[in-house]
Amino acid sequence: MAKRKLHRSLGAGAPALRDYVRQEAAPKPAVYWMSAADGEVLYVGKSKRLRSRLLSYFRGTFGEDKGARIVSVTSRIDWTYVPSEFAALLEEMRRIKQLRPRFNVALKRDDRHYAFIRLTDGRAPRLTVVRGPGRDAHGLFYGPFMGAVRLREAVRELSDVLGLRDCTLDSRMRFSDQRELFVLQPRTPGCLRYEIGRCLGPCVAATTASTYAARVRDARTFLEGTGDVPIRQLTVSMHAASEALEFERAASLRDKLARLTGLRERFDYLRFAVESLSFTYAVPGVDGDDRTYVIHRGRVLRECPAPRDEVERNALAAVAALAAGKNPARKAAFALPAHEVDELLLISSWFAKHPAELARTTPLC
Repeated sequence: MAKRKLHRSLGAGAPALRDYVRQEAAPKPAVYWMSAADGEVLYVGKSKRLRSRLLSYFRGTFGEDKGARIVSVTSRIDWTYVPSEFAALLEEMRRIKQLRPRFNVALKRDDRHYAFIRLTDGRAPRLTVVRGPGRDAHGLFYGPFMGAVRLREAVRELSDVLGLRDCTLDSRMRFSDQRELFVLQPRTPGCLRYEIGRCLGPCVAATTASTYAARVRDARTFLEGTGDVPIRQLTVSMHAASEALEFERAASLRDKLARLTGLRERFDYLRFAVESLSFTYAVPGVDGDDRTYVIHRGRVLRECPAPRDEVERNALAAVAALAAGKNPARKAAFALPAHEVDELLLISSWFAKHPAELARTTPLC
């Protein structure tokens, strides 16, 4: 990518900042950031017309307008021009994730109605439903899904049938095959889900590390569409309850099975939707700085100048072919690491808002 000119304000209060913006800012796509006197980045934003966006910050009333509050503690404004609004969106997201400015309370995106299944890392992973990766999230994320309430119900059924824990992340785990430095008293009831048979009890040394790890693998294969252990277990239990004339229990298991089956169907639909976000995307840029993006499953794998001759077109085709399927490990993966969640949401939101832009895409092949 060609080196972009970085503009900096001299800073000295709102009037000086406003005058500097009027003199220097151009009506072009850009990413900007506002900093305090000590150098702390307070806010990161983007605009497809930088000058008018920055000047809008000086029209608000302090105490009523967020922009005016930011300006009141800002000593300098920096910005860098980018080729297009799409490039600005990507650059803004990356800078917010890197800098975590305090006035960017949450990464700006239109995903508040989405939810993810998170499989935590650590010695005894657990499943939980979250709105996004958050500041310090680790583990794997599956999604996005609509409807957090229904998703939580399905995840609870999945955890129950596999015996995965749902206690807090800071709870101490103690497997039965883990050697202790000190002799402990015999285990006493302390995990309600363990006592009623819905958790393997890794917090009370009621299971081995290998047994729990096997259940976590069953959860992953179910979520990734390569295994159906939870559904098979519920089906067997439901038929056994029916044959034993335990019809109320059989009905309860039937409802649990329906929720898990519904979750699997939602995953199948989601896989199709995510796979459809795999293409090269040609984006016209300001002053002829056209760009081409290689996007695979909603994540940008490569950005380069638009090809101008046969050699460059062949090079781009080679990159696209690699993304399309010559990397088996990436093709098989459906779970997202935390750092890729925001990019998937941004890409999907962009094309949902600008469906006409799909005409500029070419499927990966």
